[in-house]
Amino acid sequence: MPHPDLRPASPSRILSIGEAMVEMSRASDPDLWRMGIAGDTLNTAWYLRRLLDDAWQVDYLTRVGTGDFSNRMVDFLQAEGLDTAHVTRQADAEIGLYAISLANGERSFSYWRDNSAARRLADDPALLDTALQGCKMAYLSGITLAILPPQGRASLLQALDDARQAGTTVVFDTNLRPRLWSDAETMRTVTQDAAGRADLVLPSFDDEAALFGDADPRATLDRYLTLGAAQVVVKNGGGPILFGGHDGEGCIDDLSIDAPVDSTSAGDSFNAGYLAAWLTGSDCADAVRAGHALGRQVIRHPGALIRQAVADARP
Repeated sequence: MPHPDLRPASPSRILSIGEAMVEMSRASDPDLWRMGIAGDTLNTAWYLRRLLDDAWQVDYLTRVGTGDFSNRMVDFLQAEGLDTAHVTRQADAEIGLYAISLANGERSFSYWRDNSAARRLADDPALLDTALQGCKMAYLSGITLAILPPQGRASLLQALDDARQAGTTVVFDTNLRPRLWSDAETMRTVTQDAAGRADLVLPSFDDEAALFGDADPRATLDRYLTLGAAQVVVKNGGGPILFGGHDGEGCIDDLSIDAPVDSTSAGDSFNAGYLAAWLTGSDCADAVRAGHALGRQVIRHPGALIRQAVADARP
């Protein structure tokens, strides 16, 4: 019997769920900083909006405050073509902020997000259900889950379960960030629980090896398939990319490796390139190549959202 096709049945609405923040990165003058808006699930949504045609609607679900920075973020989302109908407001909070430091193209981050309004994005289960109703694809990450209190986490996962039963394709990037979690065991437990509920899981091998002890990408792939994920694509920092599950199996081992100018958003843009190709009919192997092509262009520039990278990645 052939495996079921995990793709949504027809072009429609994608809902990306998570936290967007003020991004501060160094300007050309070392005493000046440049302000932007970014965040892992927002980055992927932003690239998806540019890769897919207008038959697709890309929505962002988060919670923001009512101050100037929150207003700027909502204005930015709308100006970039992302639907903000599911961005809710909280009067006593603001959006978070992070600053990027670079050393030899590898980035590190300093965060100010403890009181971010996005921590309450899943407080209202009815609003989650409304946002997910009729949604063809829902996308979230380990960071989405890490910032939520336990009840919010449970509410979001239940809403995704219900949506999946109704036909929504659930995509989960594990995006392991230990500093956001109360302890390593909670992080591992929640990550594996969420992955086992997903149609497509997009882990990064380096993180999985460090935090789960996986010996190689095959171990990562097999662990998430065993947990119940329908399809897994293991990102590998420019090395061979292994994929497997209901939608095909294989290994892409001829990808070029480039020294990054800035690796910010490398995985987020890979996810967007992969998903855009996969959603529009490519098989997994071609979708991997599309994801790699976009990520390769993105890391040639400083910052997370690179307009030129989209044009340069096109075949």
